[in-house]
Amino acid sequence: MKTNNNISVVLACDDHYVVLLAALLKSVEMNHVSDEIIDMYIVDDHISKRSKKRLTDSLNLEKLNLIWLKMDEIIPEGVVLPLVNNSYPLNTYIRLLIPYFIPKEVKKIIFIDVDMIMLDDISNLWKIDTGDYVIGAVSDTIGPVAKTIGEGIENYEELGLDPDQRYFNAGLQLINIDKWLEQDITQKTFDAINHNKKYAALGDQYGLNIALCGNWYEIDRLWNCFSVNTDPKPSLIHYFHRKPIYNTYAYNYKDEFFYYLNKTEWKNFKPIGETSRYIKKISNMLEKVKLFFVKK
Repeated sequence: MKTNNNISVVLACDDHYVVLLAALLKSVEMNHVSDEIIDMYIVDDHISKRSKKRLTDSLNLEKLNLIWLKMDEIIPEGVVLPLVNNSYPLNTYIRLLIPYFIPKEVKKIIFIDVDMIMLDDISNLWKIDTGDYVIGAVSDTIGPVAKTIGEGIENYEELGLDPDQRYFNAGLQLINIDKWLEQDITQKTFDAINHNKKYAALGDQYGLNIALCGNWYEIDRLWNCFSVNTDPKPSLIHYFHRKPIYNTYAYNYKDEFFYYLNKTEWKNFKPIGETSRYIKKISNMLEKVKLFFVKK
């Protein structure tokens, strides 16, 4: 049941990455010790029935309330997703549409990429006060150095952006729904991407950093710790590049990922080869080509 005390989270996933989703959800569940129920709105980008059953069989559903939303059904009528030259799945744009499909009574939401592992109680993230900012996020940080707009937005000068402002990673966001809608962030982000496709290889992250330049609250870097880093006690690990489900994974925090995965129905999972990774990338690109011709 939805109450004012529930924590609301949105994730988007397809069947290829559902193994990542399983580990993430298990890590959230196991580290959640306060008494709030967590409403997990899972945007289903063709996740199989078998995978859904394995997920539900893996989790303590007294803590997590899984709410399934079909991706094809939640994209508002008339919305055309931007097409840029990358191999990311189209479901990466779902974070831009959250205020339009989430229940009206939900005024705050956590968005998390599925290639993450939670090592802290999610309630500690939920309680962060972002003030009057549209979102809370973490600076894109490798080692001790946080990226700036000047480093992250190649054409910042022609866009009139301050190069010294921080540049955030879009994989973790604490979103103020009303502020987002008031400032029309979805349209501003789409416009930024569509008008600058030459520079928008990172898609939604590029557009969001333009739309929200100087208008976001900086959360501690440990809430979005990249797997190339070596922080001893991260709150949230982000496997932002190569994923630990591949046998070529060579970054940090591999043991943490498999600790939680081995608590799920995927406990006998063996890392897969590069062929599967490239097939997935090709599939993502073909989906975009198909959408391109539909738009035509």
